[in-house]
Amino acid sequence: MKANSSVILLVGLACSAAAASLAPRQSCSPAWGQCGGSGWTGASCCVSGSSCVAQNQWYSQCIEGASSPPPSSPPPASPPPASPPPSSSCATVAADGFASQNGGTTGGNGGTVVTVTNQADLERYAGAAGRYVIRVQGRITISPLGYEVRIANDKTIIGVGSTGEIRAGGFRIQGTRNIIIRNLRIGNSPTTGDNDFDGIQADGASNVWIDHCLFENAGDGLVDLRADTTFWTVSNNIFRNHDKTFGIGWTTNVVARGTLHSNFFDGTNQRNPSADNLAQCHMYNNYVYGITSYGHYARGATNALVENVFFENTRNPLTKDAAAALNASGNVYKSCTGTVAANSGTSFRPPYAYTLRNANDVPAYVRANAGPQASICS
Repeated sequence: MKANSSVILLVGLACSAAAASLAPRQSCSPAWGQCGGSGWTGASCCVSGSSCVAQNQWYSQCIEGASSPPPSSPPPASPPPASPPPSSSCATVAADGFASQNGGTTGGNGGTVVTVTNQADLERYAGAAGRYVIRVQGRITISPLGYEVRIANDKTIIGVGSTGEIRAGGFRIQGTRNIIIRNLRIGNSPTTGDNDFDGIQADGASNVWIDHCLFENAGDGLVDLRADTTFWTVSNNIFRNHDKTFGIGWTTNVVARGTLHSNFFDGTNQRNPSADNLAQCHMYNNYVYGITSYGHYARGATNALVENVFFENTRNPLTKDAAAALNASGNVYKSCTGTVAANSGTSFRPPYAYTLRNANDVPAYVRANAGPQASICS
């Protein structure tokens, strides 16, 4: 987005800490839903056809067709892949939050697994028909500077180990659905003058999950989810070294739904995020540190639920427009200045199960777990 945001600040009082609120849980979790993990208090069983598989210490998930935890090495494939076989987590993890709704977000799960090391192969598979899990091995430098690789339906693009990087460019999601982007470094494509080069830019898309990435120093926005892009989750990412960080909306429609959790906004300036005209925007357990303009902003007619976020050394940590609805609780404001907007309007209850960490535990957890992780895909 090209225009700088004009923040309308409403002076209010910081909300007192509230008890964690949890969405209603079914007797057994649905396929691709959470079924365990440290601190989980919901169902530990799965609906018929799915089994509970531990992904890590914090998260177990109902995997369709799984009868036991995945083996340490994948079963033989015919024909065998040309590149080293991926760990099961590269392909089987599905999204939480709003990306788990509307049929769920599974990306290329169940499709062809490929490994790419150059732009030509990345573009070929990202734009192909059918399901693909695209493993990015090492750094891919994009040309021309700022170019956005188009992504077709049903794709997972995931970095291998901690080496996967998209440099000097990004991704474009135009009217497509069921996209997963995980475990990548994206950015380092600064330009001068006015441009629209983003790390990830989505228009009219649905069911998008962006997870465990590191974004920095892009041309315009690090992530822009625009034009009614809906049913998305942005989780466990690091945003740093940037001005216009994360813009959402820029539409007169109030239909989109999204979840933003467990992210680290580290010393950025504005749009952390700027959430414009979202029907439901759920922000929880983020760590917002050293922000120089404003933190979480409910813009336009957005209905925002903000829970257990740790704001530190941040100017205007929580702001809203007059038409926005805001329900904020359990947040911590440490060494912050400026506006903390007061609650207003009618809140919503998310339609999915989730677990809140105490806000005081968020900085340590996010610093340790956000961004690319070698264990996610090997």
